Amino acid sequence: MNIQPDGCYIDGTFGRGGHSAAILQKLGENGRLLALDKDPQALRYGQQQFSSDPRFNLVQSSFADLQRVAVQQGVLGKVNGLLLDLGVSSPQLDDASRGFSFQQDGPLDMRMDTSQGQSAADWLSVAKEDEIASVLRTYGEERFARRIARAIVNQRAEQPIVTTGQLAALISKANPSRERNKHPATRSFQAIRIYINRELEDLQSCLQQSLQVLAAGARLVVISFHSLEDRIVKRFMKELARPEVIPRGLPVPESARKPGLLELVGKAVKPSAGEIQDNPRARSAIMRVAEVRA
Repeated sequence: MNIQPDGCYIDGTFGRGGHSAAILQKLGENGRLLALDKDPQALRYGQQQFSSDPRFNLVQSSFADLQRVAVQQGVLGKVNGLLLDLGVSSPQLDDASRGFSFQQDGPLDMRMDTSQGQSAADWLSVAKEDEIASVLRTYGEERFARRIARAIVNQRAEQPIVTTGQLAALISKANPSRERNKHPATRSFQAIRIYINRELEDLQSCLQQSLQVLAAGARLVVISFHSLEDRIVKRFMKELARPEVIPRGLPVPESARKPGLLELVGKAVKPSAGEIQDNPRARSAIMRVAEVRA
């Protein structure tokens, strides 16, 4: 993040405040940290733990509304760093009542913002077989998407699918694949969660808005846990790191070409063996960093 003591930073995925706490440790008394999260539970936790710090402000919002929030907070174009730690948080996974995990039985919800939107159970109760198969294939890269979708439609005709345990058992039965150290429902649960929360669409929107929010020399740091997320981030950063393309044949010297808007900082970073041992959920993490050109 290249944090400056008097800088202004945004943690776009507050979660339980691990990254925010680390940023605040590096900020001086004139520094500022704005954190976003759309999960009401994360907001309650953040207000309890960080409310006494005048440098910190926590807003209930998706990072898809990054530019609007930056305008409201008076920091548009003044932010020195933006951090996005994508996907579901450990507290969300560990709480069976949130419906994210196939390892614990609970209501089939999966919404990060439980105050609005359609739950996974509601969507699965009305979605067509083709739509379910498409979601599993697109967002989960599930080879047996059609078989699983058909099993879901057949099951709901007999009994509503309202718990994670029901769905996990159904998928396990319908999915003939048995990958080592991976539950048969892993890809399907991931796909449904991504779809319900519009995670990829929100990511694309946030990345585009970041160009208006970040100041010259600011850093954009994104940690992805899924190949589809990382592909979006990698493509965005690489395309904006390229210099202006001049149509062939125009008499424009190379020196007159405008540089790219971003500059890549190092290569993609993956967790070390020690990090994975300490935190197994970090095993698929990839961090990419880019800096806004001055």
